[in-house]
Amino acid sequence: MVDPYLLLWLEAPLQAWGYDSRFGRRHSLDFPTKSGVLGLLCCAMGAGGAQRGLLASFADLDMQLVAFVRPDGQGKPVPREPLLRDFHMVGSGYDYKDPWQNLLIPKTSEGTRAVGGGTKLTYRYYLQDMAFGVALQVPGNQAQTTVVRLQNPVWDLYLGRKCCAPTELIYQGLFSTAAEALGAGDRLAKEKGKVFAFRVLQGEHGGEVVTLNDVPVQFGEEKRYRDRRVTVQNWLE
Repeated sequence: MVDPYLLLWLEAPLQAWGYDSRFGRRHSLDFPTKSGVLGLLCCAMGAGGAQRGLLASFADLDMQLVAFVRPDGQGKPVPREPLLRDFHMVGSGYDYKDPWQNLLIPKTSEGTRAVGGGTKLTYRYYLQDMAFGVALQVPGNQAQTTVVRLQNPVWDLYLGRKCCAPTELIYQGLFSTAAEALGAGDRLAKEKGKVFAFRVLQGEHGGEVVTLNDVPVQFGEEKRYRDRRVTVQNWLE
């Protein structure tokens, strides 16, 4: 099988797919980013650090997804829930004189105490009550290893942030084409009583075309990304 597609089912009460976040405001895109999905795979594989070689093998491969929501009383999709905003404090309540607690207090880039203390106030945003069927193309020579690791992950898997635990098995099969993978996702959504909201295709097609800086070139301390064009179709308002 040459460069097959994984079907990943991403469902949870809360999800967060960081994009265009700055400083104390940690936003979420309305659907999973490619960097977020590949980060999930790295967790499954126990692959830390820059991982330039692994990411390069996925960079030009396809990723498509379909979003699902719960229906209303007439079987129609309910309007999307607004993003949940969580007021979050980092580094609060620790004693800087205690050597262990001091490690948990945010520092400046030089490793010294910040002016006025280390506590940081942040606003974090989350998607609510969404499910995504993601067709991710994988290198043919890595497909079986990737499947095994998704079924037996080295590190915990979560949907964007560690508080976003999945409520369904993420790996849902290996398929020859994206159409087959997303078709299986449609059947799973129907079994769960969920209905179509919108789809996101890689490349330029009929619909709203946007540019995302979400193809990871390097993870680790100095993250680097490049752009990807995607088309959003039938976006649920």
